[in-house]
Amino acid sequence: MPRMWWVLGVVVLAAIFSAYLGWTAQRVERVHARAQSAERALDAHLLRRAAAAAVVAEHSESVELYAAARLALDAEPDERESAENDLTRQLQGIALDPGDPAARTLIVSSRRVVLARQVHTDLVRDALTARRRKLVRVLRLPGRYPQPRYFDIVEPVMPPLPSPAPSPEALPVQAV
Repeated sequence: MPRMWWVLGVVVLAAIFSAYLGWTAQRVERVHARAQSAERALDAHLLRRAAAAAVVAEHSESVELYAAARLALDAEPDERESAENDLTRQLQGIALDPGDPAARTLIVSSRRVVLARQVHTDLVRDALTARRRKLVRVLRLPGRYPQPRYFDIVEPVMPPLPSPAPSPEALPVQAV
């Protein structure tokens, strides 16, 4: 009878350990998938910003800004950070009118780039932290996922957007 308790204890410990391994493997997979998704979202926002910058460059007839926008749009993955930093420097050198629809689109897309980059950075940090765990390294759990990389670009500083004027219906009515 005492031998049965020992076997039962080993089986319970094995079940707990295998459940923990399954949970850890699922977490590693999930955080890597989220990091890849954030990378794709950041890439999409960077492309939108470059396209909006090209439109603003055409309106303002800025050859340097247009060239930087085209380079950012056409950059290879290993040249992307440099091209985006060049575009950011060009954007900081021009005055944008928030009333212009093209400039407004550029300002909004630049702010979304900042947010997408923050999300991407957080998820890359989480994935790298998960990869550093000893059990994850020993069992090679992130094997099919490439190691995520940070995307280091200079954050653009954009002028504030004017708040829309309130409609006459939204104004408070004063009693006479």
